[in-house]
Amino acid sequence: MRINDQVTIGDDEIQLTAIRAQGAGGQNVNKVASAVHLRFDVSASSLPEHYKHRLLSLQDQRLTSQGVIIIKAQRFRHREQNIADALTRLRHLIHGVTREQKKRIATRPSKLSRERRLQSKARRSQVKRLRGRIE
Repeated sequence: MRINDQVTIGDDEIQLTAIRAQGAGGQNVNKVASAVHLRFDVSASSLPEHYKHRLLSLQDQRLTSQGVIIIKAQRFRHREQNIADALTRLRHLIHGVTREQKKRIATRPSKLSRERRLQSKARRSQVKRLRGRIE
C-alpha cells in the first residue's frame, strides 16, 4: 500500500479478518461476515523510525497499548468495500503523521483591532442598556 512518494507498506504487514457486522441485517445477519478488522503493528512495520514514533505518540482510540492499530470497517454491506474502506482509513491515519506540522508564530493583536473590539463591545453594551425599563 502506497502512503506517499517515500512511504509504502507491504501487504504482509496488514492483517485483515472478516467478522460479522453489528446492527440490523435481515436474513443474513448471522451468516455473512461482511465487516472487517484491520490490524497493523506499528513497531514491527517497515515505516521509518520517526513515523513510528509519531504514530505511537498519537492519542487515538484505534491504537492499543501494545502499539497495534485496529480499524473496524462495517459501513458497507460487501466485504470488499469494507476492506477498501479500512485500508483508506489506515492510509489517511499514516499520511497525517507523515506531514510536517508548521511551527506557530505567536502574534499580538494590532492596536487598531483592539480599539475596534472595544468599540463593538461598547456598542453592544449600549444596545442592551437601552432594552431596559423606561422611567
